[in-house]
Amino acid sequence: MTTDKPLLDDGVIALRALEPSDLDAMTRWENDTRLWSAGSQGAPLSRHLIAEYIANYDADIFASRQLRLIVVEKATGNAVGAVDLYDFDPLSLRAGIGIIIDETARGNGYGTRALKQLWHYSSIHLGMHQLWAMTAIDNTAACRTFTNAGFTTAGRLRSWVRRGRQWVDALMYQRLNIEA
Repeated sequence: MTTDKPLLDDGVIALRALEPSDLDAMTRWENDTRLWSAGSQGAPLSRHLIAEYIANYDADIFASRQLRLIVVEKATGNAVGAVDLYDFDPLSLRAGIGIIIDETARGNGYGTRALKQLWHYSSIHLGMHQLWAMTAIDNTAACRTFTNAGFTTAGRLRSWVRRGRQWVDALMYQRLNIEA
């Protein structure tokens, strides 16, 4: 399948590789304790550790089984978020997808655009069959973003996300490449 549409740019946002200049934003995102329950983060990461991650990052998803791209607002050139593919399974051509949009840039549709662009890249260039995501059921912004980006609810996991001494159900989302 070929396309004339750019793989990593929709005219409003672009997805690009990690750069050393992303250190401040990534340090802020990774250490925002309000976001830790959305992933598997349980402790702060040092600026040095994140700088080492950026410096040694391997963007070959087939070797590292993950891919992180920075979401850039094209009008300003500012990094406004990041999207991740993780747990890449090269046999079944599927991966988990994660997203963070900086709190100063939320509400502009960047999350939906980034997910759509990453889906386009993943399905066209990488030949992925499906992407999946998990999010807390009460994270209405994430649920809306995944739905708006063409993902459908595939299931509900009870007591999946821990928040202190409380447990919250999670929804699993999938997007399948029906042309694969």
